[in-house]
Amino acid sequence: MANIHSEAIDRLFQGILSLETVEECYNFFEDVCTVKEIVEIAQRFEVAGMLSKGESYQEISKRTGASTATISRVNKCLTYGSTGYKTVLDRVEGEEDK
Repeated sequence: MANIHSEAIDRLFQGILSLETVEECYNFFEDVCTVKEIVEIAQRFEVAGMLSKGESYQEISKRTGASTATISRVNKCLTYGSTGYKTVLDRVEGEEDK
């Protein structure tokens, strides 16, 4: 994957890490992103979760509305990416188990 590291992006991520509640996340992301961008990111995250559980492209597309191109891109990230999806999915699933 591309190297996107920069001081500006570090500052953005530090800002995101400072958010403490889901409501704060809504407020921040609604200011920073379009609604469409937020929905697309959420869809990709949902696709990643479904792929990690072994669901088929067809079922994922049917349930999420994601294109097979989007599903394929997410699958590529899960297989060859920086483990970002896996890290967050593992943590979210751990929180849901509590």
